[in-house]
Amino acid sequence: MAEAVFYLSRTKSLIVIAVQIASAAVILILSTLPLTQLVWFTLYYLLLVVALLYHQVIHNREKEARMSNEALLEEYRKMKRQLLVEEQQARQDERMLIGHEIHDSVGHKLTALLFQFEAFRLTAAEKDKETVGNLKELAEQSLEETRQAVRSFKQNEVGGLQGVIRLIRKLEIESFMKINFSVKHGAFAAPLTGEQSFAIFRAVQEALTNIMKHSSSREAQVIFEAPGGSIFRFEVINAATHDRYFQEGYGLKAMRERLEKVGGTLEIDYETHRFLVRGTIRLADWGGSDD
Repeated sequence: MAEAVFYLSRTKSLIVIAVQIASAAVILILSTLPLTQLVWFTLYYLLLVVALLYHQVIHNREKEARMSNEALLEEYRKMKRQLLVEEQQARQDERMLIGHEIHDSVGHKLTALLFQFEAFRLTAAEKDKETVGNLKELAEQSLEETRQAVRSFKQNEVGGLQGVIRLIRKLEIESFMKINFSVKHGAFAAPLTGEQSFAIFRAVQEALTNIMKHSSSREAQVIFEAPGGSIFRFEVINAATHDRYFQEGYGLKAMRERLEKVGGTLEIDYETHRFLVRGTIRLADWGGSDD
């Protein structure tokens, strides 16, 4: 009766309890027990049934409360992720606005200043031409630095581990993917170059995009690790049905070439129940020299 009350619905558990009580009643009636013992047995069964039904009510309430709390927690996480995305978008919009203001004000004025220097150099005395040329070169350098600053303000794509984390958040929000992300063995402290970080970001991005396009599973696992500080390794794993006619497409080939350019390798492990993409990049040691 206890198992029926715990695992079954109210209706089914009542049916099991009724059968049990009927069976017990038949046994007691056919027995030769005294009336006092029969009364005690009957009272015991009634109290047991009341206790089990009360336990079922409390258990169901706790289960409903737990499910409600989980739903609220999931909604809170979605809102938090949405706020993070909106905050990043607002920050990017502000950076774009600042970049436009720098380009429209400082950039245009420096360009006009260069024209004035060139006009003055053409009419200046021979002894002043070198000074004017130096001033023009300084203005050109200032204009180039301003353009670089504007380009950095307009840069919207972030590579490396930070870019991967943002990519995972974006996919979870927009594509309803469940991505288990783990960092092991000091991967965040690995001495990656900017080119290596961006190659890792692109590789993970391509692997997750392939999962969205070709896999029936909406769940993936991403692992970063740097064992011993000599190599950096990432793995993207998802469940997949085995296809004996599988061959690398354009995306995987481009991923392999990109990693090889930064001293890395790419492995594809296609087993019966999973598809694994593993990238490995050789690192410089902590002192700055190659291993």
